[in-house]
Amino acid sequence: MSDVAERVINVIATVQNVDPATIELDSTFDALNIDSVGAISIAFDIENEFNIDFSDDEMFSLKSVRDVVEGVSKRVGE
Repeated sequence: MSDVAERVINVIATVQNVDPATIELDSTFDALNIDSVGAISIAFDIENEFNIDFSDDEMFSLKSVRDVVEGVSKRVGE
């Protein structure tokens, strides 16, 4: 697993207060019981973690852990 993926999973685990081992790349936000407020919180924390910005459209299009990892990877060049 890439560094970006591990960091994204750790942020999601912290926001959701769950064990990172329970989160996989293919986990959807629905499967992780992440509602729209939680998704926004995760997006803001991801922006801070990686010093990047998501547009509003991008933020609302994030539906899975993989979506977040791919979005971050595009911005940080991994």
